[in-house]
Amino acid sequence: MASYIALSYWDLALASVLVLIDAVLSVLFGLQIHRSLLVAAIRMAVQLTVIGLVLTALFSLVSPLWTGLAVLAMILLAGQEVMQRQDRRLSGLWSFGLGTGCMMMSSVLVTAFALLTAIRPSPWYDPRYAIPLLGMILGNCMTGIALGLNTLTTSLMLRRASVEAQLMLGATRWDAAAPVTRDALRSALMPTINSMSATGLVSLPGMMTGQILSGVPPVEAVKYQILVMFLIAGGTGFGAVAAVLGGVYRLTDARHRLRLDRLGTAQAM
Repeated sequence: MASYIALSYWDLALASVLVLIDAVLSVLFGLQIHRSLLVAAIRMAVQLTVIGLVLTALFSLVSPLWTGLAVLAMILLAGQEVMQRQDRRLSGLWSFGLGTGCMMMSSVLVTAFALLTAIRPSPWYDPRYAIPLLGMILGNCMTGIALGLNTLTTSLMLRRASVEAQLMLGATRWDAAAPVTRDALRSALMPTINSMSATGLVSLPGMMTGQILSGVPPVEAVKYQILVMFLIAGGTGFGAVAAVLGGVYRLTDARHRLRLDRLGTAQAM
């Protein structure tokens, strides 16, 4: 049975000195980010502590109801993050609903696919497997959808004259928005492509490193990491395509007109 090295609170406190050093460097160089850095570090520690307690309770229950509620909460929080990362948000319920719905569709679908085919825990909804797996897929899907939607709305604003000119010449809304759509999808998928290209050669992912440190044979850790990267690529691709096409649909109409009036005001930086 694989063994692992337990960490004490003193070990964590000692490692936190590195963050304090970063904060001191921020002050010395006048970067003005020391406060944000310390707040982020404290927030991260608190959030992970809370989720550790929640996961401990979920693992002991192994209930489809509680697992489903945890999944729903994760998706809703991710949807809020996607909305917050937009310079120009869609107006109304579309602002929150589009990103959230696309993430729910893609991440849940891909996670269920992995649980039912490759991993096959018993029961299949065992939170010990479902929650961490969903978390990795959802986090990357959230980033992809946020980048895709932000690029879409920003590019439509910048290329408004070009898109409207094509519409006036008889192009359909999909044809007129095609260059912007391609740029948005490239932005959404590029972080995943870069991550896959660098994995193993430049970086060792956190999940793989954690497994190795806990005593899992490196070859087995590599297998799981490859599986996760494939799932992330699939989930991000499905979610980004759905979100970007949904954004084009919302920002045009059946009469093939550009409807930038359906965008909210620019967010303050």
